[in-house]
Amino acid sequence: MAVKRRIVVLALLAGLAGAVPVIVSAQSEREQVCTEPDESFDLFAERISRTRVGYGLTPGRATIPGPTLEMTEGDCIAVTLVNDTDVRVSMHAHGVHYTPASDGTPHNNSCVAPGKSRTYLFAAPGPREGVPGTAGYWHYHDHCMKGAHGTAGIQSGLFGAFIVRRPGDPLPDREPFVLTMGPGKTINKKAAPRTPLLQANQGERVEFVVIGEGDLMHTFHIHGHRWADNRTGLPASDADRIIDNKTVGPADSFGFQVIAGDGVGPGAWMYHCHVQNHSDLGMAGIFMVRTPDGQVTPESQAALDKWKKIEGGHAR
Repeated sequence: MAVKRRIVVLALLAGLAGAVPVIVSAQSEREQVCTEPDESFDLFAERISRTRVGYGLTPGRATIPGPTLEMTEGDCIAVTLVNDTDVRVSMHAHGVHYTPASDGTPHNNSCVAPGKSRTYLFAAPGPREGVPGTAGYWHYHDHCMKGAHGTAGIQSGLFGAFIVRRPGDPLPDREPFVLTMGPGKTINKKAAPRTPLLQANQGERVEFVVIGEGDLMHTFHIHGHRWADNRTGLPASDADRIIDNKTVGPADSFGFQVIAGDGVGPGAWMYHCHVQNHSDLGMAGIFMVRTPDGQVTPESQAALDKWKKIEGGHAR
């Protein structure tokens, strides 16, 4: 990467005793994050229903949450957001590096008008002396719909997970389970018993990504499983705190890996918010651990059926 050249202009402001440095960069915004993207792809924003909007990698296939994006430290990606809605939207990413042109905010003029598209560049540098890297479980969301903060976009469903890994990190045996707590008292904009039914075989390495969106504080608890409270959820030393419940506030995100059914076997294991009235209102779901050969035991099926009856028909 070329050495960044700066021209410093000292501007004297009326009524102020000092001088204010104004920094003008002669380097292009593209070069500030990367010179050659390792991957380029389109992301489509589109209406799913009258009140819900989502992101998708293919037209007509938008989901809530949107597709999970993954990078490895040292990579750069170019994401072209295609706005197929009737309102302005954007993509604002947490955790990675980007220039103001890829901020996805109105004040940086990086929203996307209806029927238009815009390419955002995201870099994920690794750690260097005195500076942390970008590896972690992050997320992305709208920051432009009907306001300066994307509140309407988040409430409509414009959010998704963004994972940055370090080279050599263990990979899960199946796609990550992404659970967004909120907006409101929902998980992935749904209430039990319509919340995601997560499934894995006993012994598989599985990965959970938990994201907080909206205005409320939640906790995430999973039955029968536990993880280390660190970057990956995998114990690195005896000093790691082992937990099975973690608080997640608005815009918080974390993730972890576990071995499905390790030490506990197959079963219909519940996950839920442990703020009691939130779980009572439907913030709960089932992690179905099947046998090693992929079978749901009769006991597990009976437990799932009973759970659905207990949860009843929540409105959302």
